[in-house]
Amino acid sequence: MPHALKTLASITALSIAIPSGLPIVYRVNAQVSGETASVGYVALARLADASPQVLRVQVKKTTLIEAERAPDVPATMARLFVEAQVLNLIRGKAGVSESIRYLVDVPRDARGKVPKLKKQQFLLFARPGTRPGEVQLVSKDAQIPWTAANEAQVRTIVTDLVTPGAPPAIRGIREALHVRGNLQGEGETQIFLATANGDPVSITVLRRPGLAARWAVSLTEIVDEAAAPPRKGTLLWYRLACSLPAQIPARALVSDTPADNDLARRDYNFVLEQLGPCRG
Repeated sequence: MPHALKTLASITALSIAIPSGLPIVYRVNAQVSGETASVGYVALARLADASPQVLRVQVKKTTLIEAERAPDVPATMARLFVEAQVLNLIRGKAGVSESIRYLVDVPRDARGKVPKLKKQQFLLFARPGTRPGEVQLVSKDAQIPWTAANEAQVRTIVTDLVTPGAPPAIRGIREALHVRGNLQGEGETQIFLATANGDPVSITVLRRPGLAARWAVSLTEIVDEAAAPPRKGTLLWYRLACSLPAQIPARALVSDTPADNDLARRDYNFVLEQLGPCRG
């Protein structure tokens, strides 16, 4: 079969492999310099967390898909069928094909031209396709420019994700209560979180007269009051800052009195302030 027909057949097969309603084709900022290609921790953690496969690839060939075959693509974008060489498997089972194929949308330039991706390197966040050698990108911007800094950060995140006892995904708040101490202004708030795998995660806020409030996170059934808050740009920080709700649900407040529930809310807001926004 001529190469052009083989490529068309692969595009057709890959398109058919995409489940209805599942967004598999995503845009990428192509042709960026190493100085402007750095991606923040939160974006990389979200992508890595959702991806069975993380690959470093070099583009060998791209084929523009005609507009009639991609009616959902706006005029400012172009859909490409990409054939790439796998340079490194950062996450996933061994045995990945040396050459892979996938679809991606890229922005056209001011003149409407399609960027040239050949020989450029990217990090792909993907899942296996339905046919050998095919992958499907997992979410928006799931192909990012490769830089040594981006790869190093991704490798750190992937290592943290697969380490035994890693902070689990947070699904919400199970219970929150405040217990007052014997002295005026003394008290402790405990917040128990719901997690994806059922592993325990709790937050403790301690207040003592004349001292600044202290808080800590425990990943075991035993609360470690000496633990330090998570540093920004770590997996535990990401799990909390990007998953905790804006406020404690009323059903989760289980203090003895409404006034103590108000103190639990105050301490929870303190934790959110300490974590900061989910970005960076």
